[in-house]
This record gives sequence, structure tokens and C-alpha cells, in this order.
Amino acid sequence: MKHWYRRGAIAWLLWPASLLFGLLVLVRRILFLVRILKSEHPGIPVIVVGNITVGGTGKTPLVIWIAEFLSKNGWTPGVISRGYGGNVQAPRAVTLSADPAEVGDEPILISRRAGCPVWVGPDRVQVAAMLRRAQPEVDVLISDDGLQHYRLRRDIEIAMAGSMGNGFLLPAGPLREPRFRLKTVDKVVPLHLQGDTLHRMADSRERQPLKFFAGQKAHAVAGIGDPDRFFRHLGEAGVKVVPHPFPDHHPFAPEDIDEATASHPDLPVLMTEKDAVKLRSAPRSNWWVLPVTAQLDPAFGAWLLGRLDGWRRSKVA
Repeated sequence: MKHWYRRGAIAWLLWPASLLFGLLVLVRRILFLVRILKSEHPGIPVIVVGNITVGGTGKTPLVIWIAEFLSKNGWTPGVISRGYGGNVQAPRAVTLSADPAEVGDEPILISRRAGCPVWVGPDRVQVAAMLRRAQPEVDVLISDDGLQHYRLRRDIEIAMAGSMGNGFLLPAGPLREPRFRLKTVDKVVPLHLQGDTLHRMADSRERQPLKFFAGQKAHAVAGIGDPDRFFRHLGEAGVKVVPHPFPDHHPFAPEDIDEATASHPDLPVLMTEKDAVKLRSAPRSNWWVLPVTAQLDPAFGAWLLGRLDGWRRSKVA
């Protein structure tokens, strides 16, 4: 988290601007609550997964988990996203062959892992409408990182538990909304990620357990919100990590990896699945990818199904 929040004197200098930002955030939320600013509902239940901080907190693995879980339990989910890191200007479907520079890296990863319709665009209301029109079988929507997108009315809000950094709002700190916002969501989820098997990027059929790399020196590449989390995970497995952090959503090219690892080009290169989707065009033989899976309290799934079943019963009544 140290990569994106202000520290020390700089934070205090920006604190007055944070107060103004907080006031604007509060006024905007009130205007939506009293319906002066209009929101729209797509007609099927909407689950928003988000957080109140800038940066990655594991939202994508949670979205994937929810989509897979609902698919196994009689629902047909679809996912909508802003497509952060891409440049889409109008709603569009995400395909496995889509360019991450256009639709973003996370939507491609969600599409690949969850196997459900994924649509992106700057206006989630429009995106939801287009997804429903194109794929009417979808009966529940998951909005990836949409907690502050109040134009889309939602039925369930799930926020990620995580560090609050220095506790200040933007621009002095990492908070997009005040901390009390977490008291208004339906569930705050502490997320644990599990990943213990890597696959070679050039041939995903070739797999190795993470412990295979224990005791070895290896390059570790991460362009995620908290690269240190990835590096710690590898280190705890016994890997002698040579870390290479990049900014979140970095538009990787193979040359970036070659340059970063030039001092020891023969060492294995371990990277996140989110970063790997941007490097499919020219994988090197020593590149390995570590997929991660969300680990949740079993009670969470039962709670989620209960809420959705309640929504369905209310519409029948």
C-alpha cells in the first residue's frame, strides 16, 4: 500500500484538499440517496464488489469466486466493469482474444476464469443494459469495482477489508470515501488468496508446484495494486525473490520483462495472472504464471444465496 498513499508532511499539506474532497463525496452520495441525482436498476439483482481505497485489494479474485459460485448454484451471472487500464468509450463484450489495452486486463482475466459474460464500458448503467439485451439468460449482475458508481442501483454491496493507509481521503491519502462508508455496506469481506501451482506461459499444460522453486533465485514481476503481496507470497514459499514492481495495470510489453531481468536472464520469471494476459504475444520459455483463488468463509456463500433468494421471492410476491 505504500506505493500510492501520501506520507508525512505531504499528507498534512494536502489535508485541506481532502476535507473538500470528502465534502463533495458526501454531498454526491446524499443527492443520490434522496433521488435528486438519478439512478437506474437493470431489473435483475446487482451485486457490487468494491472498496473505499485506491489500489488493488483482491476484488478480481472475489468477483471470479462469486461468479463461479453462483454458476454452480443455479444462477446465470454476468460481470460488468469499467475496464480500467483500457480505452473503451462504449459498452462492449470482452472475449478471450480481446486486447487488454482496449478492454483492460482484469476483465479478460475474469472472462477466462469465470467463463461468464463480461462487458465493459465507462457507464455501468449502459453496460448493464447492453449485456442484458445481448444475453437475456443472465439473471444476476456482478459489478467489478463499482461501489462509488451510484448511477447503477444495487441490491448487495460487498466491500473488501484492507489497509486504510494513512487514513486520509484523496489526495492526501488512499480513501475514496470516508471510513464510515464501510458500516453501510452489506458485507465486509476479509479475503485470503491461495496459489500453489504455476504454469509455463508458453505452454499452460506444463505445471509445477510453487514449492518446486523453493530455494531457487527467481525474478518476480508484478504490476498490481500491492506488488509486495505477491513477493511475500513467493518468499513465504521459499523462493529467493528478485522483485520487479511495476505500477498497477502497467501496459506490459515483452521488452519490459527482458529489460528488468537482463542482469540474470536465465533465471525463471514468475508473474501474476493479471500481468500475464498482457504478455501473451511473445512468451519466453522461462516465464511462469501463478493463478490465485479466493478463499472465503463457507458462511459467505450461504449468506449470498440467501440474499439473492430473498430478492427472487420479493419479485414473485
